[in-house]
Amino acid sequence: MSDIRNRIREIIAEQAMLDVDQVTDAASPAELGIDSLGLVESIFALEEEFDITIPFNANEPEKSEFDISNMGSIFAAVEKLVAEKA
Repeated sequence: MSDIRNRIREIIAEQAMLDVDQVTDAASPAELGIDSLGLVESIFALEEEFDITIPFNANEPEKSEFDISNMGSIFAAVEKLVAEKA
């Protein structure tokens, strides 16, 4: 598992007050108990940590380029943004 992916898991776990082991690729934000406000806070934390801008519309997540359906898609999207920035 990449360092970036591990750090994302740590940030999500911290924001959601979970153990890092609970933040699996298959888990959806809802399954982890992360509501829309918690998701926005997590996205802000990820942006700050990696100095990236996540294209996310909190009011209409289904219209966003940023797939939040599960943690695996969030990991992949953040890794892609970090790679593009490098």
